[in-house]
Amino acid sequence: MQSKDLLHLAEQFGSPLYVYDAEKIQSQYNRLSKAFSKVNKLRINYAMKALSNVAILQLLRDMGSGLDTVSIQEVMLGLHAGYEPEKIFYTPNGVSLEEIEEVNAMGVQINIDNLSILEQFGARHPDVPVCIRINPHVMAGGNANISVGHIDSKFGISVHQLPHLVRIVENTKMNIVGIHMHTGSDILDIEVFLYAAEILFDAAKNFKNLEFLDFGSGFKVPYKKDDIETDIEELGKKLSKRFNAFCTEYGKELTLIFEPGKFLVSEAGYFLAKVNVVKQTTSTVFAGIDSGFNHLIRPMFYGSQHHIENISHPKGKERFYSVVGYICETDTFANNRRITEIKEGDVLSFRNAGAYCFSMASNYNSRYKPAEVLWMNGEGHLIRAHESFEDILRNQIPLPQAVESV
Repeated sequence: MQSKDLLHLAEQFGSPLYVYDAEKIQSQYNRLSKAFSKVNKLRINYAMKALSNVAILQLLRDMGSGLDTVSIQEVMLGLHAGYEPEKIFYTPNGVSLEEIEEVNAMGVQINIDNLSILEQFGARHPDVPVCIRINPHVMAGGNANISVGHIDSKFGISVHQLPHLVRIVENTKMNIVGIHMHTGSDILDIEVFLYAAEILFDAAKNFKNLEFLDFGSGFKVPYKKDDIETDIEELGKKLSKRFNAFCTEYGKELTLIFEPGKFLVSEAGYFLAKVNVVKQTTSTVFAGIDSGFNHLIRPMFYGSQHHIENISHPKGKERFYSVVGYICETDTFANNRRITEIKEGDVLSFRNAGAYCFSMASNYNSRYKPAEVLWMNGEGHLIRAHESFEDILRNQIPLPQAVESV
């Protein structure tokens, strides 16, 4: 997308505004598929927690994608978006047995990540095809909050607990059809990924009726010009060769599954915000925008970097600005960032806003959530309306008159 297109959308739909480029989502999906074209059975399940708008789900559904879900509500959204139950993969963490059983009744693939629930579910439903999430004890990811495969992680069944796991499966006569892992996000070193894959291969040898191996995702995308990213093509060559060899050893052609979220939608997203005030202090020039971490929490939560461009004056002289929001506490998007000269009323564009931006948005400070627009075939399509005061009041129940008068 070009800056002029984004500026037009900000004028048309107002700000703040999320914009998603359909062509970029499609190209990322095709890139991953091509990288693993040597694998006969490849399945891509979009990790919808990254961006769960129904229009985005439908776009990926039409490309052949399945879904990776982590809650019963995400499963329901997937079904609403037209996914067949067998194309939906459910990997919860710390949920009740009741929720898992309710999702199972919907016909989706269950993935269990702890021994307690595994034993209980297996005792009740020994014939249900189940996947098991293994914790490989591999530290990977760009931030401690998104590294989920290490020894202190709450996710998955420890690879060191395999004997206990196998005993549960044998006692309950469960039907284990898949093994799953996910080490973390923003993985750069593909050798770490390949090392974890070997752990998954070894674990898989304990189960004789597997249909697939799920390697999760966590591929890093570039956040700025010339930034490093996961070499998907190199990973495709090495892991495809090893996976095919394992299938030969196993004596059965298995399906290789990935669960990309950020990889598919992050670079497709733009977050547009208008500058309310330019504030000069004794040491800093602040550009205060009409948004805050209620709409884009990742810089405050993960310390993530989003490239910021002044699309109102892209060719101006560069100055140093700290870009901040309107939330009534520390609310910083960028410190001393070089941006072309900013004036009040200018529109700033934040890149890489497709993943974990709207999906983590809130009504903190009783602010509205912005609209979402899908840029497709050279046109902006509104896929979520801007919230109103009625949305803030929805589901709130005022006190009865008798109580108010006390």
